[in-house]
Amino acid sequence: MEILDTHRPLLARLLPGDGPDGLTVHQGQFHHVVIGAERVVCLARTGAAARRLPDRAARLRTLAGLGLGVRIPEPLEEGAAEGPDAPAYLVLTRVPGAPLAQDVLERPEAAEAVAAQYAALLSRLAAAGGDARARTALPHAPAGEWREFADAVRAELLPLMHEAGRVRAERELAALDGLPHRTPAVVHGDLGPENVLWETVDGLPRLGGVVDWDAAALGDQAEDLAAIGAGHGGHLLARVLDLALGRGTPDGDLTARIAAIRGTFALQQALHARRDGDDGQLADGLAGYR
Repeated sequence: MEILDTHRPLLARLLPGDGPDGLTVHQGQFHHVVIGAERVVCLARTGAAARRLPDRAARLRTLAGLGLGVRIPEPLEEGAAEGPDAPAYLVLTRVPGAPLAQDVLERPEAAEAVAAQYAALLSRLAAAGGDARARTALPHAPAGEWREFADAVRAELLPLMHEAGRVRAERELAALDGLPHRTPAVVHGDLGPENVLWETVDGLPRLGGVVDWDAAALGDQAEDLAAIGAGHGGHLLARVLDLALGRGTPDGDLTARIAAIRGTFALQQALHARRDGDDGQLADGLAGYR
């Protein structure tokens, strides 16, 4: 709750009608997120995150026009830092719902409903990849992005690891060799359980909305599938693939791409954190490497 005390006047202005007792604070990798009854305030944690806020708002405006079939945050107000202790911020509409509790998936009918809605979302994201608005306004995954990522990890992170950690990292980076350059779909880029919000309707989960579209781009849908698998496990991922692709067993190339990308998640976190100067997130990302 320190954030609420530190930025009390700013939050009182941006979240009118919300008293401190009614606010919830989440700390993400790049932002402190203060959630009110109808609005959400994203406070940039670093200078790099502050510089990305206008681009974040622009992406949300583009995504809102693509008919994705789920609610996403709408930008309401942007503000630059006004002093050394005043953060840049972005005010968004609040998307209703909450992350899915893992025990919900223990009920077969609930797991099937969740898988079907993930599959429908991925199908709409794939279709949106052909929309001229998306292909013009959203960034495209660059050719050679995984080679550049591997080079950066070796240069910036390997010196911070112990020997066993370096061996593990090299094994994970080697799996990226030969990943094809693909940009057919709109990719969320961080489709973990914390960013997918659900409501309960007639005893079953209903997808309420998706938040945190900072990394949205035209890319390989294996990235979003890897996040679903990491967050919910292989059984749900297999059912999502079955429903989304219309066959029981995904082709080996897709399976390999999902596995290779999933293996980089901790390294991605650590690299972003190092470049943003976020020591806490860096230590968390490298916890298994040192």
